[in-house]
Amino acid sequence: MLYCFGGSVLSSLMLAEPPVAFLAKGTNILLASAVWYLVFYCPQDIFYRCFAFLPLRLLVAGMKEVTRTWKITAGVAHANSHFKDAWLVMVAVGWARGAGGGLISNFEQLVRGVWKPETNELLKMSYPVKVTLIGAVLFTLQHSQYLPIARHNLVFLYTVFLVVSKVTMMLTRSATSPFAPFEAALGHMFFGLQKTPSKVTGEGATSSNGSSVCARSSSEQHHDDVKKRQAKKTE
Repeated sequence: MLYCFGGSVLSSLMLAEPPVAFLAKGTNILLASAVWYLVFYCPQDIFYRCFAFLPLRLLVAGMKEVTRTWKITAGVAHANSHFKDAWLVMVAVGWARGAGGGLISNFEQLVRGVWKPETNELLKMSYPVKVTLIGAVLFTLQHSQYLPIARHNLVFLYTVFLVVSKVTMMLTRSATSPFAPFEAALGHMFFGLQKTPSKVTGEGATSSNGSSVCARSSSEQHHDDVKKRQAKKTE
């Protein structure tokens, strides 16, 4: 439940609202409980095998991205009702509402007795968390009338981008974020980040090892020559 309703819990905590408010919607709780039971305890894993079928997986993934857009817009509007024209609050609440499951994953793992600090989404963001943050910024600018585009047009374009990118990643079985080239360019531009090719480092390591071996062999040869000279003198 923490993972399913992580966005509601996190956004409620940020706005000083009861974090258990999502429990008031009994239909959503029953639906989430039914899906959890069918996924893990359905006989012969029939439910899981059905949704492992690629067309159904693509359909469910597309529906999930559509709901992500609704959550972001709802979070931005809800934050604006509490803090008028507070950009950072609107972005933060919209981000939490849309990607709360990922942002709260460390706490959810701690509750389950599994602690994986290397999976912290704030330190190493996954693609859904990144794209949700971008969406929160865009809808905040549109809500504040700094982005010259109608709300329904922005919702349509953003949702199409989410669905197309998600379906493409699933079809190509690629885990690489579509933002990776832009992140590399911006990192190099603003922070001077550079990636050293593995081949160059490998060649450097090989050359250093080769030079050290040559140095060792020459020193050993010189030591043997000295020993031979001393032996001749004693004779």
